Amino acid sequence: MQYRILSINPGSTSTKIALYQDENSVFSCNIEHSANELKPFKKIPDQFEFRKTLILEELKQRKIDIFSLHAIVGRGGMIKPVESGVYEMNNRLHEDLIAGIQGEHASSLGGLIAEALATTIPGARAFIADPVVVDELQDVARIAGHALFHRKSLFHALNHKSVGRLYAKSIGKEYNELRLIIAHLGGGVSVGAHKYGRVIDVNDGINGTGPFSSNRAGQLAAADVAKICYSREYTLEDVLSMINGKGGLMSLVGSSDVREVEKQGREGDKMAQIAIDALAYNVAKEIGAMSTVLEGRVDAILLTGGIAYNSYIIDYISQMVSFLAPVHVFPGEEEMSALAMNGLAVLRGEPCKVYE
Repeated sequence: MQYRILSINPGSTSTKIALYQDENSVFSCNIEHSANELKPFKKIPDQFEFRKTLILEELKQRKIDIFSLHAIVGRGGMIKPVESGVYEMNNRLHEDLIAGIQGEHASSLGGLIAEALATTIPGARAFIADPVVVDELQDVARIAGHALFHRKSLFHALNHKSVGRLYAKSIGKEYNELRLIIAHLGGGVSVGAHKYGRVIDVNDGINGTGPFSSNRAGQLAAADVAKICYSREYTLEDVLSMINGKGGLMSLVGSSDVREVEKQGREGDKMAQIAIDALAYNVAKEIGAMSTVLEGRVDAILLTGGIAYNSYIIDYISQMVSFLAPVHVFPGEEEMSALAMNGLAVLRGEPCKVYE
């Protein structure tokens, strides 16, 4: 029997979908969302109908019979920390995705949309796989500088894992044999230290650690954030949007389009140029930090995500970090295939995990 699986991957600035028939890709596309399109939605859950409608329109345009689907796999979202793996949608998972118990992130919409579509298709199943809350941190990496705070594992787990396995396969080794630094460069930036198949340390690019990105502020001075919070000029929602949504390049130069900002820099816009340089500089600095986590023994540095298509940024980062280990570039994401293959494995009889 052949299986048809739809992958849904909502990001901060786009919604990617892909259709697979067994291991074979039928089509994939990236539905981009401009800042103006997303502006009317105060919270990410409010984007549910908007994104679901765009997905259905895309499928209709491509003449895809939705009732031919056997599974829909959405990118996992901001649920409680879980083991790496595949989880079938259930009531508890549905509730926690809506609540965003670890914060708001567009990836939470993946499972919700998958579930909504699957309920209209007789026999179809809905899953999430390797959500952003996969937690493999070593204990020392969890400690922050105050007892009321602790470091969290929130990162692009799906793409980190899939790119790590892809690189390992390309050199004839297993992912769990390698010591890697993987940097996902997209709407958010996450840089992780992968030690023998486990991500033992990674920055939390959602809540504000590590490098800034196209629309996230990254690490900010805590005292300065505290002063803004008590200035009475901003609400809590204002401050949270500064950290995630209206930070990064969006705040610095008024655009979250890396391609456009880099073009403006080349054409003589000094602020655009230094903003792009600073983005690359901070990513490279975080890679350097993760090299110490791996005690300087790094087999390779892997750069991935949508920004990895930008040769200027990749060259800047590579020049700074290539002394640590060979740099390999995997532009875009392997997430769509990874989502589908995880769903296919379950359809073929491999067990999936239960979210409790």
